Amino acid sequence: MRKSIKTILSTGLAAAMALSMVACGSTGGNNNSSATSKPAASSAASSAAKPAGGAEGKVLNVQVWNEEFISRVTDHYPGYTKTDATSGKIGDVDVKFTITPTKDNAYQNNLDKLLPNNAKADANDKVDIFLIEADYALKYVDADANVAMKLSDVGITKDDLSDQYKYTQDIVTDKNGDMRASSWQACSAGLIYNRAIAKAVLGSDDPAEVQKAVADWGKYNETAAKMKAANYLMTATANDTFRVYSNNVSAPWVKDNKVTIDANIKKWVDDSKALVDAKETGTGDLWSDEWSAGFKAPGTVFCYFGPAWLINFSMGNAPGSDKGDDGSVAYQGGWGFCEGPQGYYWGGTWVCAANGTDNPTLVKEVIKTMTTDKAVLKDIAMKDSDCVNSKSVLKDLAGSADGNNKVLGGQNPYATLAAGAEKVNMSNTCPYDQGCNEAFQAAMKDYFTGTAASYDAAVQAFQKAVKEKYPSLTF
Repeated sequence: MRKSIKTILSTGLAAAMALSMVACGSTGGNNNSSATSKPAASSAASSAAKPAGGAEGKVLNVQVWNEEFISRVTDHYPGYTKTDATSGKIGDVDVKFTITPTKDNAYQNNLDKLLPNNAKADANDKVDIFLIEADYALKYVDADANVAMKLSDVGITKDDLSDQYKYTQDIVTDKNGDMRASSWQACSAGLIYNRAIAKAVLGSDDPAEVQKAVADWGKYNETAAKMKAANYLMTATANDTFRVYSNNVSAPWVKDNKVTIDANIKKWVDDSKALVDAKETGTGDLWSDEWSAGFKAPGTVFCYFGPAWLINFSMGNAPGSDKGDDGSVAYQGGWGFCEGPQGYYWGGTWVCAANGTDNPTLVKEVIKTMTTDKAVLKDIAMKDSDCVNSKSVLKDLAGSADGNNKVLGGQNPYATLAAGAEKVNMSNTCPYDQGCNEAFQAAMKDYFTGTAASYDAAVQAFQKAVKEKYPSLTF
């Protein structure tokens, strides 16, 4: 899925619902060395392709914020027949996708309006499936809110989910230990570097050699100085590295209602301030033109930080793409991939069964097929270059040419991505992550650029912003 625009925490659901977390994305494409057709139906998919008989509904309503999941179902779900861009059929059941963009929090506002009264909605209007991002996952998998069904109540077992990465389950597990969503993606991430710049400055574009130059933050900062001396930026913006630091904190933003700035967050400030002052990185926002300028060949930015979806869906067309040469480093196969200073993750999309659905059988099969069926998941990885949520599929891809990526000059990144997914730790996430992260980065930008007189002044601005958003929190 393509990275969504910042989401603003909504208050429309029941007060018991928790708030949110971090972000993600991709759209569609074919950046691997080959692509496959829709896989043959497995036993699970075969039953899903039949009409959801009995007293179940005849319309499967799916709430989404973009076309990503639509394309995944269209391209990979056995038995799905496309009618038009937002509708199709599975057996005798009409499938209707409703797209509500995330801008101005519209997607969450729509869910907040529909989900609490879903059981009372007219049969053809009931929400059956809805998607969530890590940014606000805690809000919708909250046990007290109870708008997403427990997967066990849908009929999806722990054994069905046993091949998934633990962190993808932790993020959607409620306080009672029940999973309420499932994802086809494992969004572990790393350092994406410009191969030509690596050769020019470091003498090699080999991932193992580049990793040595960025193996920890000390070496990373030394390499940034070398890049500056050669007239390159290390990263386009200091915000590129924030998620790496914030994923490796020792405690959550909020504990016992008190907000604390973790030592690793403060380290990001200190390291970033030094890089900005040395003109080794910029201060632009992610997704801005300033940030993405380094995507264009030959490139002026050494590296970006991101997962598979950023490589394949945000950095330019793949070599040989039917979209043609867009002048990007990606089209030249000019990027490489390594772990970087610290492991981390970025994003992901989870599929929820809406409480009140009148299509529980088909909902079960769609979620189970799209997030656990190994043939379907490998097909997604092969065609869409997604890093899928299956340990065995990633192991298979890592050991064969099937996992080679054209954007990465033929490099196979799956062993690194799989190892990274095993290391992701969700124990320090909290419902206030998104709001605190956004407010902190905004305040520190003023510090980096000199708009704020000092770090302490920037912290005061951060505290003010958090207090406005979460009046009950203390410092």
